[in-house]
Amino acid sequence: MKILLRGMTILPMKGETVIEKGEIAVQDGKIMTVGSMGTAPVDFEPDEIIEAAGMVATPGLVNTHTHAAMVLLRGYADDMMLMPWLTEKIWPIEGRLTKDDVYWGSLLACAEMIHSGTTTFADMYFFMNETAQAVKESGMRACLSRGLIGAAPNGEDSLNENIQFIRDWNNQAEGRITCMLGPHAPYTCPPEYLKKVMQAADELGVGLHIHVAESRTEDHDIKKQYGASPVAHLETIGLFERPVLAAHCVHLDEEDINILVKRNVGIAHCPQSNMKLASGIAPVAKLLNAGARVSIGTDGASSNNDLDMIEETRTASLLQKVVEEDPTVLPAHRAAMMTTIGGARALRLEDQIGTLEPEKQADIVLWDWQAAHLNPPHDPFAHLVYAAKGSDAHTVIINGQIVMRDRKVLTLDENEVIKQAKRCAHRLVEGTNNN
Repeated sequence: MKILLRGMTILPMKGETVIEKGEIAVQDGKIMTVGSMGTAPVDFEPDEIIEAAGMVATPGLVNTHTHAAMVLLRGYADDMMLMPWLTEKIWPIEGRLTKDDVYWGSLLACAEMIHSGTTTFADMYFFMNETAQAVKESGMRACLSRGLIGAAPNGEDSLNENIQFIRDWNNQAEGRITCMLGPHAPYTCPPEYLKKVMQAADELGVGLHIHVAESRTEDHDIKKQYGASPVAHLETIGLFERPVLAAHCVHLDEEDINILVKRNVGIAHCPQSNMKLASGIAPVAKLLNAGARVSIGTDGASSNNDLDMIEETRTASLLQKVVEEDPTVLPAHRAAMMTTIGGARALRLEDQIGTLEPEKQADIVLWDWQAAHLNPPHDPFAHLVYAAKGSDAHTVIINGQIVMRDRKVLTLDENEVIKQAKRCAHRLVEGTNNN
């Protein structure tokens, strides 16, 4: 399909560049040209022209850490500390999850993300075949991994499931689905188990998605058990010799930061989840200044409680200003890049997505700039980060396909998805309450 978008302001996410009255030509799923009006070849004959005056175009947002189907637990277990939240509420109810639950929960999450301008997400959960099917149907792009608890009785079976999942789904759905291995965390995956995961990653040629240094409890326990911080411990066993996406990275010292930078570890910063669970504040400004690959994630909707990356990006910027007591830290354009090209880099997809430039995949969001809260339009970067809402996403294109037009998702029956997700959530919660 050939699409011409024209008349909008373009934020290519290449530095602070702004293109006024711009134009983007899309062909065969990729961006052909991007620039001012008239940039497209004179012989380009689009199948559809999108008149986008009064809008702003950005690359699709990239959510680098979530657990999509946890939307079913939105509001179920709030206002708790991390470990009691996990052991007393989340893990027991997750023990009741079925394939059906994960399928409908993942579809609901996809609908929510599309509505708020997210085109790519990294997910770690269970029944990942069902999540992959939801991604395929929704038209989204995703990097998926099966969560692995090495200390659990089913640890070996889970690893085998993840391996088979990768063989079945990696680079499927027109290349929109990529896969990783998903060891949960160093406190749930002993070194010997992690070494098996690392061997599988080497054999399959994929990376790893893991929670790292999320809480003080984890930091304390790992240091007590292994004599090193979570980051230093994983470095010692060789985990970071592979492509790694590390979620959270809240409790870091200077040595940890140096390791993460040296090893090019992708870092998924999840400020709202970390705030809500009182896990702490990640040293994002220090990581960025050191050259780390820092991106933004929402975490699951049971600890956030939504998947709105605009809101998450705003929180990331403001939180660093407070903790550093410096309003110049993490300015709007840098925060916006964290949630686009920063996310692409963290997932090792920067050659495909994250910026608006020729030959990149056509993952494009048009934001409606007509609302009162976005006027007057002085600085589009500032508006995107500090004033916009996820609901300002008007049109979403992924892989050159229009998946949302005029705020209506075209790939899913949203009413049915919401109905089925409610059914699944009711069964899960009622069953837990009756035990």
